[in-house]
Amino acid sequence: MGKFVMTDVRLFTGGADLTSASNKVEVKAEVEEKDATNYASGGYKELLGGLASAEIAGEGQWEAGDPGLVDNATWEQLGGVGPWTIGPRGPGVDSLAYFTNALRADYKVGDAVGEIAPWASSGKSSWPLVRGVFVHPPGIARTASGTGTSVNLGAVPAGKRLYAALHVLSAAGTTPSLTARIQSDDAPGFGSPTTRLTFNAASAGGGQILRTDSSAITDTWWQIAWTITGTTPSFLFAAAVGIY
Repeated sequence: MGKFVMTDVRLFTGGADLTSASNKVEVKAEVEEKDATNYASGGYKELLGGLASAEIAGEGQWEAGDPGLVDNATWEQLGGVGPWTIGPRGPGVDSLAYFTNALRADYKVGDAVGEIAPWASSGKSSWPLVRGVFVHPPGIARTASGTGTSVNLGAVPAGKRLYAALHVLSAAGTTPSLTARIQSDDAPGFGSPTTRLTFNAASAGGGQILRTDSSAITDTWWQIAWTITGTTPSFLFAAAVGIY
């Protein structure tokens, strides 16, 4: 990926797509510096890495009146922990994604007279910040069970985990239900897929994030699959996976 101008950054928090209300998004990860300097350090500070943390912050134009708009979504999520996902180059399948399980820690609204009403909010990490890819874009309505496009994410080494975030952005129909799962295989054709993670059934907008245990997984290909039930159901959702 070469240099680019940020014109299509996508921001998902829980069940909200805040892209059209955002004009600034920042992702920050840091590790505490712990000073281990001693008389054998050769005259230079000797530092060790301590606790790691991450933060995703966004701001933009304030909107309210629907569960998917920034004011409604933020009040619903404030003080709670859930998935935050950023797509620096958009949410196409296999596009770069940063995501984490984050505490909705703050919310700021308002400005001077005559200004477009702004908002600002941030999520503070409760899990690691994961660098991965999208496995499902948000703009395709799904009305029946199916599978997504496979991506070559690589194997999961022992001691690492596969992480997956799901953002259900809308649900329509009578008693609609969406059960999404993350599968792996050793080939892109998925002749013998193995389910590694299964999200709780969703009947409305919302977000979920899951991770495997620290066991090794030798499969290198990954995809999302879903089961949809109900009368004339329709779902919009975005999903990302990554290894950390």
